[in-house]
Amino acid sequence: MIRVTPTIAIHENEIKLSFIRSSGPGGQNVNKLSTAVQLRFNVKNSPSLSDAVRTRLIRLAGDKMTKDGSLVIRAGRFRTQERNRQDAMNRLIKLIQNASMKPKPRIKPKPSRALKERILAAKRRRSELKRMRRWVSTSENDHKI
Repeated sequence: MIRVTPTIAIHENEIKLSFIRSSGPGGQNVNKLSTAVQLRFNVKNSPSLSDAVRTRLIRLAGDKMTKDGSLVIRAGRFRTQERNRQDAMNRLIKLIQNASMKPKPRIKPKPSRALKERILAAKRRRSELKRMRRWVSTSENDHKI
């Protein structure tokens, strides 16, 4: 069992590791040895994850998710298979830990008293401007024109 958080633990058989040839520097090792790791974790069918964590993980993973619901992490940063395997596992654990944190609900800010006063002052200025534009009659004869 791989302990991710105090409440989430993933069984080793849920994770599939395959080794592929790495790109980048490494001399002849790049051409001869399969040191890069491709980790696959089926998020949609994992019994270890709750529904809330699963949906957040799918959203966080982005383009690392396949159509069948598997998370694919490719690690080829290091020259040895063991370090790449550990790197891929750490990245998976970090993703699940981030998904397990419930986002804080956004609290809509209330306008301050000064802002309310500025808004009302602007409304009064606009109202006064429009009131000054009105046509004003000076006598009874002005209406008959």
